[in-house]
This record gives sequence, C-alpha cells and structure tokens, in this order.
Amino acid sequence: MTKPFRFGVVAPLRTDVPAWLDRARRIADSGYSTLLVPDFPLTQPAPGPMLATVAARTDLRVGTWVYASPLRPAWLTAWEAHSLSLLTGGRFEMGLGTGRPGIEDELRDKGIPGVPPPNGRLAQLRETVERLRELDGPDRHTPVAMAVFGPKARALAAEVADTVTLALGDQPRGEVELLTRDFRTTGNVELALAVPVIGDAVAPYMAPPDTDPAALRAADALTVLPDDPAAAAEEIQRRREEIGFSYFVFGADFAERFAPVVAELAGR
Repeated sequence: MTKPFRFGVVAPLRTDVPAWLDRARRIADSGYSTLLVPDFPLTQPAPGPMLATVAARTDLRVGTWVYASPLRPAWLTAWEAHSLSLLTGGRFEMGLGTGRPGIEDELRDKGIPGVPPPNGRLAQLRETVERLRELDGPDRHTPVAMAVFGPKARALAAEVADTVTLALGDQPRGEVELLTRDFRTTGNVELALAVPVIGDAVAPYMAPPDTDPAALRAADALTVLPDDPAAAAEEIQRRREEIGFSYFVFGADFAERFAPVVAELAGR
C-alpha cells in the first residue's frame, strides 16, 4: 500500500536562537511535515526543550533524529518522549537508534560506564519503546521512528516501530531494495530516507564532514539527490515507486531550495 509523501528537516541549532526560530517558521510555511533535531550532547541545547519551543510557535510535528539510546537510561528517554507527546498535543515523534559511529568514545568521555555491546543496545531500544508504551497508556500512541541497519535491528524495528529509516552510507540502490524488502511486504511501516547530500553539499549532523558526494553518485547511493529541484522530485517519486520510501528527510540548509518539491509532492 503506497503511503503519501511527507518531508522532514533536520535543523540543529547552529546560529543564535532567534535566527533558528525564524528558520523553523519558514520550514513550517514551506509545507514540511516535521522539524527534527539531532542528539549531540553539549553541542546545542537538549532536544526536549528545543522541540517543545518549536511546537509552541509553529504547527509542525517535531521529533528526534535520532536519540542515541546509550546516552540515557531507557526510562529517561521514554519519559521525555511521552512528556513531549503530551505537551505538543501528539505532534512529537520519537526517533531512536543505537548510536552513531564513535559513540563508545563519546560515552567514555562523558563518564558513562559500561558501554553496552550491540545486542545490549538492541535490548535497550526495545525497553525504551516498551516503557514509552506503558507511559502512553491506552489513549495515546507516540510514533516511534527507528534508525537501523543489521538484520536483528531490522527485525526489531518491524516489530515495534511506526517508521523505519536505514542507517545508510554508500550502499547502492539494489542493496537497499533488498534491505527494505521485508518492510515492503508487510506494508504497515512507513519507510523513511534521510538524504544528507544534495548535489555537492553535505548537511551538518547528518553525515561525516569528509563525505564524498561524487563517490556516492558513482555508487548509485540513495543518500544523495541532485540539487535541481525538478530532477530531485523525479528521483524521489522513483524511490517510492521502486522501494517504498515515502518520508524524506533533508538538512535545514536545503529546506528553502527544496520547498517547490515539497509543494508538489507532500500528501500525494
């Protein structure tokens, strides 16, 4: 079953607060569905206050892209997510993952003991979602977007997530089609695609700064789109038709340039 297009923007706070809020209002006015913030402690304010502030000033949905689960106990992440869902009138989406590359060193630097092994991180993801469902109770359902890659993580996401995004790099189109096959078969999960590279520009906090756009294009990777909006719109439609991606996430620096794409495709 084909899901309608929607579009999100990862918007870290890299300016003064008034300029960032002005950008959030422009994103809302351009028809985007969701404003998202990354989980990089101490490089910006905490995700919860940032998202609550945006939700109070716009009609955007808001979400984390994504909580790095090893940084907090499961109950704490669930409590914050439930609180944001309540305070935003159901406009919060909890993005959750096992942590970016190098998270082990970050945990040690912050004095967090006992870096969990991969299986322990998956157990923590499950526990976080279970705690969130307990807090939500029967009358609330906070959507969960899960960033995964390996087979065990994909199986967990198929079981507990509403939205799934693959933690992609330079994997070619054909490989991504295979990785998403099980999700397309069930048809219950929204497939999201984070696109950190537009043309030759790389979005901060969405991909490493040494990302090579030319190499991604040569590999036919799905983490890059052309910077021409018309060509991008055509490719976005192809990716839904062939693979099932319906939720596309860009960096904030591209939001205004791709506003015509959003105007053409959102909700279709």
